[in-house]
Amino acid sequence: MHSSHLLLEEPIRMVSILEPSKASFFPAMTKIVGTLGPKSRSVEVISGCLKAGMSVARFDFSWGDPEYHQETLENLKNAIKATKKLCAVMLDTVGAEMQVVNKTEKSITLQANGQVVLTPDQGQEASSQILPINFDGLAKSMKKGDTIFVGQYLFTGSETTSVWLEVTEVIGQDVVCTIKNSATLAGSLFTLHASQVHIDLPTLTDKDKEVISTWGVKNKIDFLSLSYTRHAEDVRQAREFLSKLGDLSQTQIFAKIENVEGLTHFDEILQEADGIILSRGNLGIDLPPEKVFYFQKSALYKCNMAGKPAVLTRVVDSMTDNLRPTRAEATDVANAVLDGSDAILLGAETLRGLYPVETISIVGKICAEAEKVFNQDLYFKKTVKYVGEPMTHLESIASSAVRAAIKVKASVIICFTSSGRAARLIAKYRPTMPVLSVVIPRLKTNQLKWSFSGAFEDELPTHLWESVFTINARQSLIVRGLFPMLADPRHPAESTSATNESILKVALDHGKASGVIKSHDRVVVCQKVGDASVVKIIELED
Repeated sequence: MHSSHLLLEEPIRMVSILEPSKASFFPAMTKIVGTLGPKSRSVEVISGCLKAGMSVARFDFSWGDPEYHQETLENLKNAIKATKKLCAVMLDTVGAEMQVVNKTEKSITLQANGQVVLTPDQGQEASSQILPINFDGLAKSMKKGDTIFVGQYLFTGSETTSVWLEVTEVIGQDVVCTIKNSATLAGSLFTLHASQVHIDLPTLTDKDKEVISTWGVKNKIDFLSLSYTRHAEDVRQAREFLSKLGDLSQTQIFAKIENVEGLTHFDEILQEADGIILSRGNLGIDLPPEKVFYFQKSALYKCNMAGKPAVLTRVVDSMTDNLRPTRAEATDVANAVLDGSDAILLGAETLRGLYPVETISIVGKICAEAEKVFNQDLYFKKTVKYVGEPMTHLESIASSAVRAAIKVKASVIICFTSSGRAARLIAKYRPTMPVLSVVIPRLKTNQLKWSFSGAFEDELPTHLWESVFTINARQSLIVRGLFPMLADPRHPAESTSATNESILKVALDHGKASGVIKSHDRVVVCQKVGDASVVKIIELED
């Protein structure tokens, strides 16, 4: 295990814990991914989610049709324009997910010690005696004594709405199971998970490919969440598929680690993927409970050192129905931040939860408090040691910018970038201050007009939503501590010194207007001048 990233300075005044936190322009450095659905798809609610701190909207195609999700996305665009808040779009694939199909949507009550049959015959009606499933190869993979978990969409973990089954025998294509706990299954769809068993289903299904090549291409998705990633080859195949779609060649792939297979091949998957999502719902079933924390800390450490965003799921399940998280959940969110998470992913809590906006707000507040005691000095030294010497040119510039910013107590780091790579490298070293990434486009025309802003303006042409440099900006929205701003497209990436100064002035003015930068603050600027990369310190005047 690695040293604690918790920093508590002596003497600790316990009463200081009760002091209200100061308001900040950025709710937290740690980002929040919100899943949009029935309870969070109106313009009003999405606007509330954006204001509360959601920076990535997740569209889960395990349920709902493309038309439904398109309506939600149009509402998201309207909410973005109304709130002036940037938000990225993530498409979550179905992948190798097995499901119980309940066409009648009647509640199904299962009694402990009873028996139930899992069958691929979807013509049969779901009942307490038989559960039709969407996969005809389950019987080939199962043997007596294997365990199967069936629960609501995004497992609640509650013993009253989820059920454990133990395989007693396999008859043809049917799997006969003993029910280990009493439960009531409600709804049209339940996820089925066979613990530590290889399921012969493709990671990217034909249904996934159809959705990506239609809905995904139409909407120029920023992120693809690749469900049930089990091997590095899964990521390579997905990237090859995206590259053939042209418009999605810039889309980043986040490998979703959901079972022991993915865990076993984690290092190779990390090399291929643009980021990692630790799906603790499924992993919590595949792993012994006492091993979950160890996997979390180890996986986050590997992602941090590789400079790739790590997203953690399943932190405040109880807020699906309650206005406050449990004590354990609140602590879990804080530990996720201290362990190195870039973002927290909320699933059922925002998709069908009763309090989507409040959930995002509370998670953001917990993240912000945890960030105050994050031991950045220890983390910085560990990262520099891991990178080793000689450093690459960019790595050296990034680490130097962070070191300088901390030494002079800068309020922000401003980084000029066109691809976003330099800004992400700076964020990798987890500076205690925000990194403002000024995204400067590479465009062949100067006919586009855009005022410098942190979000879309009402008059923004629709096609700019889809341009490469806005995608680069939005892809920063899942990286901890990184906040993109969009420069005027008329300024080319390979700009003159005068142009750079002009953009810097606008960036500083924007920072002042938003309250991020104040008079007499120090600001560290990282930019390219000709062929040289420069880190400079500016002290602002009145």
